Amino acid sequence: MTIPSSDSRPTRGFSLIELMIVVAIIGILASVALPLFGQYQLRSKSAEVKANLSAIRVVEEAIFSENGRYLPAAAEPPIIPGATPAPFDWSTPDYAALGWAPEGAVYFSYAVAVSADGVGYTADAAADLDADGILQIWGYGKADGLGTLVNGGIGCNAALLTPEIIGSCVLSRSIY
Repeated sequence: MTIPSSDSRPTRGFSLIELMIVVAIIGILASVALPLFGQYQLRSKSAEVKANLSAIRVVEEAIFSENGRYLPAAAEPPIIPGATPAPFDWSTPDYAALGWAPEGAVYFSYAVAVSADGVGYTADAAADLDADGILQIWGYGKADGLGTLVNGGIGCNAALLTPEIIGSCVLSRSIY
């Protein structure tokens, strides 16, 4: 009867070195993938603002064609949402008069500032999508009778807007 030696048994599993190499590769891949994933999330959240500012523009133009003036609207939600969406109260007098409300909760707070003559406005929106304390502010501006844009109600700098184009209202590095 022969006793098998430890050298003649088949090897099962992975060595410690092989496992450490796999863990290192997964760590490298994760360090590349996670920042990209965060950017994709921010881009998808910021897609809301373009659609909603465009809808506000359509509503404001319809109101102007009927009344000859644009309507202002205070910021709603009144506190700028963070990384999670906040409910939008469409029953406030301003948005009830506009007849516009987004579907469901929103990542951005929306406002409309109107020029003194009522024939120009800036609709703007602000959010802190990644909760880092730096606001992302977007706007759409229509020039007044003198050809100037008004600053937005939330912080949109009209000097940084291109008239009648939805865009960023702040000087900052952006991925959007």
